[in-house]
Amino acid sequence: MRKVFIRSLTPIYDTVRRFLDQGKLPHLLFYGPPGTGKTSTILAVAKQLFSPNEFASMVLELNASDERGIGVVREQVLTFASTKTLFSGKFKLVILDEADAMTKDAQNALRRIIEKFTENTRFCLICNYLSKITPAIQSRCTRFRFSPVDKDQMVDRLTDIAKKECFQLTDDGKIAIYRLSSGDMRKAINLLQSASMSSHIVDEAVVYACTGYPTPAEMKTVLDWCLNEPLAAAFKNILKMKAEKGIALQDILSELHLLIMRVKIPDAVKADLLVVLAEVEHRMSLGASEKLQLGALCGAFARAKHSLEELDA
Repeated sequence: MRKVFIRSLTPIYDTVRRFLDQGKLPHLLFYGPPGTGKTSTILAVAKQLFSPNEFASMVLELNASDERGIGVVREQVLTFASTKTLFSGKFKLVILDEADAMTKDAQNALRRIIEKFTENTRFCLICNYLSKITPAIQSRCTRFRFSPVDKDQMVDRLTDIAKKECFQLTDDGKIAIYRLSSGDMRKAINLLQSASMSSHIVDEAVVYACTGYPTPAEMKTVLDWCLNEPLAAAFKNILKMKAEKGIALQDILSELHLLIMRVKIPDAVKADLLVVLAEVEHRMSLGASEKLQLGALCGAFARAKHSLEELDA
């Protein structure tokens, strides 16, 4: 997967390769959403730089979300970085994945190690959220932002996998996986694997059935109930659909947000609905009752309908 996927990251990969060819590789900071090729890129670079025999002694790869305390930085990272390479003449490489999960103390300790051992060690920090990396570390690294995988790249990769694994992937199945993965290639491949295990023909219906996510047709029905049915009827219908289809309210909220943005209603009414959606989502994250929050959601649409009637009067 990594070798093929790297082709879609050619600009970043080529830039890092030029640094290597010139012998001027800086410390690197890769950031962006999950599943966009950050780890794949640095591992591809490392495998170009070091032979299989050298790799274990020249590359230290740590997942900082599992090992993120100051003790790990002082022990594992410091020990590795401080040991010079006697024969190869190459610098070592430390890869810290999910570095945004490191504590501030650990990041401060890491900064001092980066400063002290730059002569023989290079660091590559990988994170999802740049804001969680201290400015002191950011200033010592060359930053590269990895964008979500675009539609054409993802569809090409999914098509290639389906061909190699000998199952049929329909066009609407590809689009469904792209929509549900939100540009996350790792998530897309996992979705494809799950769908292919349940059916030899992977289409839109199979993809949505495997994820338990509401289909576009189901969401249009939900919106129609909310906008045209009385409050009690809308609540009852959505509750029944949730029970029969196993749909989570969180997923309904995510899709409703997109649908509301496309509905032709006054911006003031649209804004009120979006505020309620945000409040319901927040309360859901705190563990509130789905049934109660569904009632609040239906109530918001009832108020919106009343506002629209007043505007038309």
